Parts: sequence; structure tokens; C-alpha cells
Amino acid sequence: MMTYTIEFYNAAVRAEITGWRTGINASFTRIAEQMVESGPNLGLPYTRPFGDGLFEIRAKGKEGIGRAFFCALVGRRIVILYGFIKKTQQTPARELKLARKRLKEVQHG
Repeated sequence: MMTYTIEFYNAAVRAEITGWRTGINASFTRIAEQMVESGPNLGLPYTRPFGDGLFEIRAKGKEGIGRAFFCALVGRRIVILYGFIKKTQQTPARELKLARKRLKEVQHG
């Protein structure tokens, strides 16, 4: 079976997510490992589409909620574009805007 690879947009994104508290990080890791095996579109409660090829990973631990925006590219590559710890019910517009900007960059070079 063809598996997917997961990459990070840059070192800062990797550092942000690896710095998440233990439970949230463990949740992210489990979801990411499942995506490597099954592909990026796991569906709720694990992933959710945002349109135009942008998705989010919905990581949850007893310490809180982490979100990581990602896209899937040709060659079975999953790129984690941006991650943050969620503090409000709504996804902040600033976070979403940055993720969409990075999405365009990785899709169009």
C-alpha cells in the first residue's frame, strides 16, 4: 500500500507543534500517523475540510485543543502549514488567513 509522507512548512511550524503540551501533542501524532497510513481525509472528529484544498487536524488533549492546517500535494505529500493552540470557539481569522497564504505558496511554488 502507498503511504503518505508528512512535511512541515518550515522549522517554526514543526517547533510550534512539537512544543504542544503532552496530551495535545500525542493526539496530533496519532492523527498524523493515521493520515500516513490512510491518507489525509480522515473526516470528523480528526480532520475537517476548509475548502480549496485546506484542511485542519483537530488534536485534543486534557490540556486543551490544538489545530494544524494542512494540504495534500501530488506525490502523496501532506504539508503541515500552520499550527496553534485554540483558545476560542471560532478559528481566528488571522490564523486562517496565514494558512491560506501558505497553501497558495506550496500549491503554486
